Amino acid sequence: MSCYAYMVRCADGSLYTGWTTDLDRRLAAHNAGRGAKYTASRRPVELVYWEAFESRSAAMVREAAIKRLSRPEKLALIAGHPSA
Repeated sequence: MSCYAYMVRCADGSLYTGWTTDLDRRLAAHNAGRGAKYTASRRPVELVYWEAFESRSAAMVREAAIKRLSRPEKLALIAGHPSA
């Protein structure tokens, strides 16, 4: 099973980082207001970055690392990614 660390851009321009086992389902949940408390009031969200991992723990470690980045570093990460 693949796991993913991902970032979405919210309607207000803010970025949210998370992890999931199903990107499509998680994105749909965010846009339905059920994904996370933070994104519920900032819909719609758009998937702007993702990375695949073999394990949940690896995805969670990467999520934590991304969350520690500054906004300019996150934007550079997004700009350099093929999914952007």
